[in-house]
Amino acid sequence: MTALVQSAAKSSVLPFVAAMVLGLGIITIAGHVQASTLHDAAHDVRHATGFPCH
Repeated sequence: MTALVQSAAKSSVLPFVAAMVLGLGIITIAGHVQASTLHDAAHDVRHATGFPCH
């Protein structure tokens, strides 16, 4: 029974961690890219979230 509870806890944490890593990766890449198209597309969002882009 203990193994079942531990397995359920691990399986619910893994998707959360994966989503956090993916989200932070996307934010980091979009925040540091210098292509003008991506910069212009993400400009307002970056300022709204406090991420410096200039």
